[in-house]
Amino acid sequence: MFHQFIGAPISLDNAELLEKAMESCIKLQPYVISARVKIDREKLKRKISAYGYTSLDGEMLFAEVVVKVGDEVVKAVLRWNEEKKYPLMEIVD
Repeated sequence: MFHQFIGAPISLDNAELLEKAMESCIKLQPYVISARVKIDREKLKRKISAYGYTSLDGEMLFAEVVVKVGDEVVKAVLRWNEEKKYPLMEIVD
């Protein structure tokens, strides 16, 4: 998901559509039972150009995915790590 969408053109007008598109694509993957994507509107606002849009970057992105394999269910999140200046995915449940 991260590498598929980073760099996509984004504005305040299409942020929700892009979140839903990303969720839909994640849910197509094997074993995924749920996905939620949020784009930080405040970070987005700060980066919008004079032309009314910018490119999606990892600092704006939060994603949560729940995966089930056999009887095991795991939740993981992708979020910006300010200390490392990098978006990290980690298992949270």
